[in-house]
Amino acid sequence: MTDRAEHEPLLEFREVMRRLRAECPWKAEQTHRSLVRYLLEETHETVEAIESGDPDHLREELGDLLLQVYFHAVVAEEAGGFTIDDVASGITAKMVRRNPHVFGDAASGTAAEINDAWQAIKAAEKDRSDLTEGLPASLPALLYADKVLDRLERAGRPVVPDGDGLGERLLALVAEAHGSGTDPEQALRDAVRRLL
Repeated sequence: MTDRAEHEPLLEFREVMRRLRAECPWKAEQTHRSLVRYLLEETHETVEAIESGDPDHLREELGDLLLQVYFHAVVAEEAGGFTIDDVASGITAKMVRRNPHVFGDAASGTAAEINDAWQAIKAAEKDRSDLTEGLPASLPALLYADKVLDRLERAGRPVVPDGDGLGERLLALVAEAHGSGTDPEQALRDAVRRLL
């Protein structure tokens, strides 16, 4: 490792991941696809740590999540794709572009106004002719429904679910949560946790 890397934890971690990839047979044979299950697992463990309220647990799980980001970046780097620096540069540019109230000359506002501006900038960057574009179908159903309702509302097509079927009643509850600014996934997890 370089002297610089020894003094900068993220650079040191990049070098650790490169060495592990080169010298550990298990890590050497992993691919983006084979790592998906671990990314999902670490994401869920991070959510659990957040909900536990334990900062040490959260710090540890964020490290495990960061491991996944670096692991994927090293796999891509070896294939001649992108590097962790490309990942960081891309997200930095996106944050600057989508936050003109901080990095540009746009006026600041309320949190809701800033979120609306963020969504407008994001929509201008993406093709939103398909309202589900960019929404993974594998999202949990409550989160997926909430996101679709939000996009329909932003497109001027608010939905008032009606019908007696279980799906329609569940959608109506998601719409109620959406209207009140409540995260339906979090509300349900909290309610289940209170049962235990």
